[in-house]
Amino acid sequence: MQRLYWIPRLLLVVASGALLIVAIVIAVAPRIWSAANAHSEEPVELPEFQALAQRSYVYDADGNEIAVYELENSQPIKYADIPSTVVQAFLLVEDKEFFNHEGVNVRSLFRATLSNFASDAPQQGASTITMQVVKNDFLAGLERDGRYKLLQIQYAKRLEKEMPKEQIMERYLNTVFFGNNAYGIQAAAETYFGKTAADLTFVESAFLAGLVRSPSGFDPINEPERSRARWIQVLDRLVAEEIIDEEQADYLDGPGFTLPERVRVIPGREYSRSYFTEALRDYLLNISDILGDTPEQRYNQLFRGGLRIHTTLKPGMQQAAEQAQALLPATAEGFEAAIVSLDSKSGAVRVMVGGRGFTEQNQVNMALRPRQTGSSIKYFILAAAIQAGAQAGDQIDGTRGCRLPSGNPSEPEFEITGGIAGRVGDLRYITASSVNCGFARLSQIVGLNRVVDTTYRMASSPYLYTGQPADEREPIQPFASYATGANEMTVLDMAAGIQTLANEGIHHEPYYVEFIDDAEDNRLFTHFDPGTQELDRDVALETVDIMKGVINGGTARREAPLDDNRPAFGKTGTQQDNTNAWFVGGTKQLSTAVWVGDPDAYTEMIGINGFDFPKIQGGTYPARIWNSFMEPAHAFLPIEDWDQPAPPERSNARLVLPGNECEKVLVSRSGGQPIPQAPAEEAPDLEAEGFQTDPTPPDEEEAPPPAPGPVQTTPIVEVFNNVQLGTTIPPDNLDPNAPLPSVSLGRSISPC
Repeated sequence: MQRLYWIPRLLLVVASGALLIVAIVIAVAPRIWSAANAHSEEPVELPEFQALAQRSYVYDADGNEIAVYELENSQPIKYADIPSTVVQAFLLVEDKEFFNHEGVNVRSLFRATLSNFASDAPQQGASTITMQVVKNDFLAGLERDGRYKLLQIQYAKRLEKEMPKEQIMERYLNTVFFGNNAYGIQAAAETYFGKTAADLTFVESAFLAGLVRSPSGFDPINEPERSRARWIQVLDRLVAEEIIDEEQADYLDGPGFTLPERVRVIPGREYSRSYFTEALRDYLLNISDILGDTPEQRYNQLFRGGLRIHTTLKPGMQQAAEQAQALLPATAEGFEAAIVSLDSKSGAVRVMVGGRGFTEQNQVNMALRPRQTGSSIKYFILAAAIQAGAQAGDQIDGTRGCRLPSGNPSEPEFEITGGIAGRVGDLRYITASSVNCGFARLSQIVGLNRVVDTTYRMASSPYLYTGQPADEREPIQPFASYATGANEMTVLDMAAGIQTLANEGIHHEPYYVEFIDDAEDNRLFTHFDPGTQELDRDVALETVDIMKGVINGGTARREAPLDDNRPAFGKTGTQQDNTNAWFVGGTKQLSTAVWVGDPDAYTEMIGINGFDFPKIQGGTYPARIWNSFMEPAHAFLPIEDWDQPAPPERSNARLVLPGNECEKVLVSRSGGQPIPQAPAEEAPDLEAEGFQTDPTPPDEEEAPPPAPGPVQTTPIVEVFNNVQLGTTIPPDNLDPNAPLPSVSLGRSISPC
């Protein structure tokens, strides 16, 4: 009977086992049912892989890499270019049976499935490299329910049938995340070891493979202790697989391997953001349609398209400009200098300096920020006048204290009381000496609307154009204050206008990009601009010839002249109260604008501690900086000059402003007593005022003084009438060739 005791025990064990199975079934059945019902009966097509995100590279005109645009650091690489040691390391750590299974490792999957059933929040995901590719490419964003796992299995098996193992491995190594914004093995190699994937050692590759499970948790830079613990696990795996022995593992856990401590870059890529590269980024994203018609298209192309963007920037010239900018002493007030230089023949942006240096705290690009221009704006007035028929020897009244109609409804009259005293003189004189009243009258003689139109045409760019919305850029106003610089222009605008003159009247819009290739070396864009003849060639040549006087004997004579008498022309500018100072000028090769001022306010630059000048004007630091850049920039360029302008087609005339100036005509005379003669008005002492007038040309002799006439013995009573001299240019007449109101020299002109 004793032998039968085992029977009840057996029954008890069987009953207990049955109860356990029932309990398991009851617990598991809802999840199985949920997974089964989550599966759709319709066949699921395998989605196509999305194009891999790639960083875009930017190159200067010499082919040097100067910037990278990216959201995620993704640098795809071909499987053939990945060392076998890298592949081996990832197989050992992540999926050693990859080349043997058909997309699913049953044992690993069973382990992951049990873990998922045991929790409402699954803790284990795909267990093969193929399933990780499926998860990253096809299932991102899906809810982690029963259907998710079934889809992952189904997609993995289908992917293995449609794609070779090597291609799956390539996709995996190019998309897997390694932390610190590194996606793919090439980016990880750069981020953690400062090298390419081709240069990774087996040990480095094994370390990177260990990051995949939890890139943030095992981050060696921010979580060094957890990263060290994970590294030990990887070493244990290598020991178990008999790749290394215990002694080697101990060595690699100590002095044999140093965990990365900072984000690295490949040597030669240690560049930082600059005013030029940030302006280029904004241009490609927000201003140009080179990369697409919509913001979304441009964004994806620039940051994920793997573009190769070849720009116009000349590195040697850029360095020279930065060194020239540093000539402006740093002061407590924080004054800055900005420089833009364009290729005179093409409009290519060769140099852009927006301040002392682009930093996180100083990102405002003063090369693209509008500021009042002072007298530097006058070269647009001069060009418009020459285009309308004026010539260098024409006379105009530059006497200080002029009152003119303002054109501004809120301020009917505009009065100028500052600047050089001025006199009646020719266009060479008022340009070289920067006579405010002379140019204010000239702008109205030409017609303020024509002057504004000329400005838009000569300086046209994506940043400044006719019809520009006011919320994008304040329009240039046709007010009398234009002549003294009240309208705001950027350094780029002013360089663009000078380019039109330097290029003999042909305007090219400033541009940053020569050509763009995509990731497959297909040409996406090539810059082409035949240019627009905005000024007649002879007009540009005469304007340049007049403006040479600013450098050779005028307001910029002390700082601007170039070595070897290299031909150049330009215009100084100083805003009221010395708040902005400019020099804008060019040669046959380069057109360059320089601005100096306070980036944050209109601060007077008078009596500044640390400056070499008691007050800053266009002929001081701006001209000095211009010269200091232009000299080295032309070091290997030939000396070129413009052709001489054509000789005048008519006699010089007196330019007059109808309604403001009248002809004084004698209508009667009587009497005979001696009349005291008033002394002749003396010309202003320009040298004492800081200017130098041109000497009388050798082919023009001064007229001899008139012979003394008979003394009158009876009083003479003369009666004069003021005769109106025509009408001003109608505001709607923008014809650049419409003639100017003028009279022959020798006639008596005075204020009406």
